[in-house]
Amino acid sequence: MTPFARLYRLPPYVFATVNKIKMDARHAGEDIIDLGMGNPDQGTPKHIVDKMIEAVQKPHNHRYSASMGIKKLRMAISSWYKRRYDVDIDPESEAIVTIGAKEGISHLILVTIRPGDIVFTPNPTYPIHPYSAIISGGNVRGIPVGPDSDFFKNLVEATKQTWPKPKVLIISYPHNPTTEVVDLEFFEKIVSYAKEHNIMVIHDFAYADLVFDGYKAPSFLQVKGAGDVGVEFFSVSKSYNMPGWRVGFCVGNPEVIAALRRIKSYLDYGVFQPIQIAAIIALNGPQDCVEEIRTIYKERRDTLISGLNRAGWSVPSPKGTMFVWAKIPDQFIKMGSVEFSKFLIKEAKIAVAPGLGFGEYGDEYVRFALIENSMRINQGIRGIRNVM
Repeated sequence: MTPFARLYRLPPYVFATVNKIKMDARHAGEDIIDLGMGNPDQGTPKHIVDKMIEAVQKPHNHRYSASMGIKKLRMAISSWYKRRYDVDIDPESEAIVTIGAKEGISHLILVTIRPGDIVFTPNPTYPIHPYSAIISGGNVRGIPVGPDSDFFKNLVEATKQTWPKPKVLIISYPHNPTTEVVDLEFFEKIVSYAKEHNIMVIHDFAYADLVFDGYKAPSFLQVKGAGDVGVEFFSVSKSYNMPGWRVGFCVGNPEVIAALRRIKSYLDYGVFQPIQIAAIIALNGPQDCVEEIRTIYKERRDTLISGLNRAGWSVPSPKGTMFVWAKIPDQFIKMGSVEFSKFLIKEAKIAVAPGLGFGEYGDEYVRFALIENSMRINQGIRGIRNVM
């Protein structure tokens, strides 16, 4: 067969190696505490599920939908932004529904760059940020991010050293996997930077609601002029426990939204309409479920951080996301993140995500996902304490 050219630039999936060891151990009857993949374990709130059931029983909702999303959902998105951030969004020209944020980012990069164009992304970061550009034929430059890095300073230095100039900057705060958070002043600097260098900004805002200890995550679009240079993605996956429903949205610059709308019109017919209707209820309905979800993640975060520190593994407590980003203890750091992750499965009976899977600058870290209850987390801590 003809070689699949685009696959040549995609490396073997780092997480697959660790996942295989985890599954082999489970098939052998071992009880492995799985804190690897960031897949929410809680159910979707009942009022959202009930609306989905009601909508799916109506035959007219079974037809093709609109690739840009139904109007009432785009209006709900606009209202959500106004209530939350006092940002005005035109539902006709500045909002589009996507099949989750991952699909939206991928297709936006596909329509934005040409082969050879340069995209800046954080490193380490969520894999679709760099690989959307690679799949589209672009080149990626990773900007170091994390506890020991000044991302904006690194960004400015990278821009001076890069030719041709980058076309797109992808950022995401609260950040997966490093859990870094920023204030509105940071976004003000990003907007000024983007205008100075004529760079389009994509902000992935997936963890907008998973914030703790009094911290509130700002929207990129709260900054004056942000809509001139970029867009923001949000997904209902984390805030409303709807990861498998695959619905999100992109808002911001009308030209960028129009480009995404045009390419999506060739590629899909939109999200199944009952899911969109349920998403309207999620955004417009009671928000106490979001607070309940956040409280559960905070409890799990506190359990994990307390347990790790008691075990002799000093890890700071994150202010955002559903993850804990932990530097590998000194006595194990030479192993690297993949071998250390394998070691934890075999010896501590706990699965984590190796930092290398998020970029080469993550290889001294592992990521814990808060997707098991506190009792199971404490069980995993006992295994860690044994190997420490």
